[in-house]
Amino acid sequence: MNQRIEWSPVKSPSPFKQDGTHRIPNRVYSDVELHARELEAFFYKAHWCYVALECEIPNQGDYKATMIGERPVIVVRDRDGSVNVLENRCAHKGAKFCQKEFGNAKVFVCPYHQWGYRLNGDLAGVPMKNGVAGQGGMGADFKMEDHGLNRLKVRVHNGIVFASFDDDIEPFESFVSAELMPFFNRTFDGRALTLLGYNRQRIRGNWKLMQENIKDPYHPGLLHVFFVTFGLWRADQKSELRIDPRGRHAQMISTRNSGGENKEVTAGVTSFKESMILEDPRLMDVVQEPWWGGPTAVMQTIFPSVIVQQQVNSLSTRQIIPRGPNEFDFVWTHFGFADDTPEMTERRLKQANLFGPAGLVSLDDGEVIEYCQQAATAYPDGECVVELGGKDGGVASPHMVTETLIRGMYRYYRETLGL
Repeated sequence: MNQRIEWSPVKSPSPFKQDGTHRIPNRVYSDVELHARELEAFFYKAHWCYVALECEIPNQGDYKATMIGERPVIVVRDRDGSVNVLENRCAHKGAKFCQKEFGNAKVFVCPYHQWGYRLNGDLAGVPMKNGVAGQGGMGADFKMEDHGLNRLKVRVHNGIVFASFDDDIEPFESFVSAELMPFFNRTFDGRALTLLGYNRQRIRGNWKLMQENIKDPYHPGLLHVFFVTFGLWRADQKSELRIDPRGRHAQMISTRNSGGENKEVTAGVTSFKESMILEDPRLMDVVQEPWWGGPTAVMQTIFPSVIVQQQVNSLSTRQIIPRGPNEFDFVWTHFGFADDTPEMTERRLKQANLFGPAGLVSLDDGEVIEYCQQAATAYPDGECVVELGGKDGGVASPHMVTETLIRGMYRYYRETLGL
């Protein structure tokens, strides 16, 4: 029971003070009207949004309750092994009927009036549909098949699951783009995935700031002690930035310890701790894997809802769930491959300590995003300067000393919202 979402931009004054995307107005991070327009344009129409990994729902009846934008949905494994994504909203009174984040069900039953639904969303039962003792009940024109749960369009791609409210969404491969699909398939190459665990945090900042953060290739060598000190990500490393033609998705690709000892990238950088050593070196026990093909880190932003991380042996998806314009939930799903050795699984878990809300690296990102939100809200008429590497609207780059990926995202943002 798919439903096409009709939407057209509201014509209101643009917060952008000039052409281009090298200056970002603070209002895009806190304006309530803009946030509502973003949800409709980016999360509810014309975009594939990440919802799960298949390994989270391995058995028939297994489900995961999650969000697309600010709408609750359920990802469930049907009896035939297929994956359905259903609105978590009863077709009767609109109650959010599934409250558990994970579980297994033969049917979904709304607690309010006990309407029951099959795993494909079809309405299976309505209490008192025929009345009681000849009184009441539904009318003769009530048809069960007209009152199922809304089913979203689903794309399962080599173990990762995306969904869309939009029936007319473009094919998944063209959405990601020919330019980015090779590295996307490098991680999701068809091997069975295995679930390693979760982290979850609520960040008091606008959701786009996290998309910007993972489209910003030069901050890791300035902000993060572990990245610059242990050579995980430095501006002098062999690197490449890829972007899809529309500017919405991007990939930052880097190779550890490939740049020598360029003092220019560490001079005066307070996060660089030359004498720092690990008490337990197993935390950084990096082992080259055959499927890498060279790069040791590939960070992929699939706009608007997910970041796919390969940082040395650590693998995860990072789901973005907006909660109004001023905060978002950030959900990390750590995974490996089913054919990993026990030693590799342990290595992936140890390196995952770099990430997550208390991660030795990612702790910094959550904090600085909140700093940005605090000032953007306090100075709504201000703007951010995004001019490193030029003022272009987003192009690929053979180096990381640029903000081209952020400019590309806002080129797409302005075009889509008519700003």
